[in-house]
Amino acid sequence: MIENEAEIRPAGGLSTGALAPLYGWYRWTYRFCRTKPLGAIGGFITVVLILIAILAPVIAPYHPKDINGPKDTLGVSINEAVHLPPQAQFPFGTDHVGRDLLSRVIHGARISLYVGFGSVILGVTLGATLALITTYAGKYVDLSFQRLVDAMMALPGLIIALAIVAVIGSSMQNVILAIVIGMVAPLVRTVRSQVLTLKETDYVLAARAVGASSKRIIFRHIAPNCFAVVLVIATYYLGLAITIEASLSFLGVGVPPDVPSWGGILKRAAEEHVKTAPHVAIFPGVAIFIVVLGFNLLGDALRDVFDPKLRGR
Repeated sequence: MIENEAEIRPAGGLSTGALAPLYGWYRWTYRFCRTKPLGAIGGFITVVLILIAILAPVIAPYHPKDINGPKDTLGVSINEAVHLPPQAQFPFGTDHVGRDLLSRVIHGARISLYVGFGSVILGVTLGATLALITTYAGKYVDLSFQRLVDAMMALPGLIIALAIVAVIGSSMQNVILAIVIGMVAPLVRTVRSQVLTLKETDYVLAARAVGASSKRIIFRHIAPNCFAVVLVIATYYLGLAITIEASLSFLGVGVPPDVPSWGGILKRAAEEHVKTAPHVAIFPGVAIFIVVLGFNLLGDALRDVFDPKLRGR
């Protein structure tokens, strides 16, 4: 007689039941790639960006701040590597002081990933929580908070972020804070519409009838059903956050100038060298375009998957 489950497990120590979630995830991913090829391309771009950001110190041929080229007897660069066009040694060329542009673009992916995911995680968490609590509370709480949201939405997110960073100073943390404040209002408006629908559903009314607390109803019954909407919004704001960070750096109020960011590279190229060395602007611009396009493709596909009205498209 078998006394415990361990005796019927394979030699590897994993039962068939333990592999079921992994197999289910594999089937979902395969079906997603087959039915949403553009979304799969967006997901691939996202994964590649994450890998590049993690492995940047390993795959970058040079340190992003190293000045390359011949040096004199004192070890000082004699600037022969300035504005070199793309070639075997420098695939993306070099910038105005002889730094390898490929290495700076690779390390710039870390900045974009840090700002993008940091601002989206904070912004989505804050915005969704405020939307859940104020909308469920209803009446004067909801109305008063929505007037504040209306006032914040009167200005574009980039203008809000620009004003905040101009006041509190330039740093990656301040850029993230500015982006979060700019994205909260439209996110609250979107999640609020979902909560208004869910709070009148039968299962929420039944939970209220049996005496469930407001906290339990919000976080047990309403919040999980908003997850799909929040996930789609998050993918959209990932691309938007990267664009805003690049815009702030391009305007000179983003991350510090010594930090290799895509917007900062574009700023320097636009100021002095866009005609004499166009490659300095082309490569970071293409990187921003590809990454934002990838996030948007992934977000559109996830919207189609999670929205029953669009699943047949």
